Amino acid sequence: MIDSPQTRARWASELADRARAYWTPARTEELARGKALLLPPAEAAPLLRALGLLRQDASMPPPQVRKYFQINHMVALLGPALRELRARHPTIRLLDAGCGRSYLTMLVAWCAKHRWGHRLEVLGVDRNPAVIAEGRRRTELAQLDDVVRFEVGALDALDARAAWQRAFGDGAAVHGVVALHACDTATCDALALGIALGAELLAVAPCCQAELARAWATLDAGGAAGAFAPIWGTPHLRRETAAHVTDAMRTLLIRAAGYDVLAMELVPSEHTRKNTLIRAIKRSSEPRLQAGYADARAAYEALRDATGGAGIALAARLEALGA
Repeated sequence: MIDSPQTRARWASELADRARAYWTPARTEELARGKALLLPPAEAAPLLRALGLLRQDASMPPPQVRKYFQINHMVALLGPALRELRARHPTIRLLDAGCGRSYLTMLVAWCAKHRWGHRLEVLGVDRNPAVIAEGRRRTELAQLDDVVRFEVGALDALDARAAWQRAFGDGAAVHGVVALHACDTATCDALALGIALGAELLAVAPCCQAELARAWATLDAGGAAGAFAPIWGTPHLRRETAAHVTDAMRTLLIRAAGYDVLAMELVPSEHTRKNTLIRAIKRSSEPRLQAGYADARAAYEALRDATGGAGIALAARLEALGA
């Protein structure tokens, strides 16, 4: 049991020594195969061990190599947006909404502390107390507990704001909201939360987008007619198409709220089918005055109507916010 700061520091130091001995330049080059590594095993051993990617002897088992490259890629995708935040804020504060195991924000926090030399603080919020306890354990092992904190809570704007104030105090700005594989409408909750808090950066990797597919199944069962009816009535196509249309609707609604939005491949599809990252950067504090953003809202409505008239939760959340 690693149960004190002194014991954890000794554990991390011993592991780092083993990693430096194990990960010779030749071994590191063999692992990298020409790719740039943001998290070299010889430098990031306590973090990678805390995430379950290194053995105690600092070696990396073959099944974990794929995950290792995935997490390097995730951080690289957020690099441009994080550089913008670093240029504007001496301390960057992120909210990890529905944080789960909090891979992404632990990685970003480690890079900020050890690679970029920039203060970055993270609050992870999740409904599951066991997940929060595990996040705290991992963060302590990775020696990031000075910059990464966790709270049990819902993705409700009031609850999240209260948790944020407990962590950082009144008046502390939320610079970014991230959500990695928040299930179904929880991604919409995270996006609406970020917009409500005025976050400059939104980054979500959606998962299990079932809301629109359920609505289409109801249309099919009710005998509704329309050009999209062949999709409604075919379960496989309904599920697959609904996921992509949901993300397209999300990008339009985020753009209508004043953000530049990009949907991109998070990791190669052979690793996971849930491989879309939606990244958005706020460009306008008055989106209703920007013609392009108004056009995005009209495009959402046109897409909604063309596919059967069923909207998504994010639209309702933003309407309630007046956004």
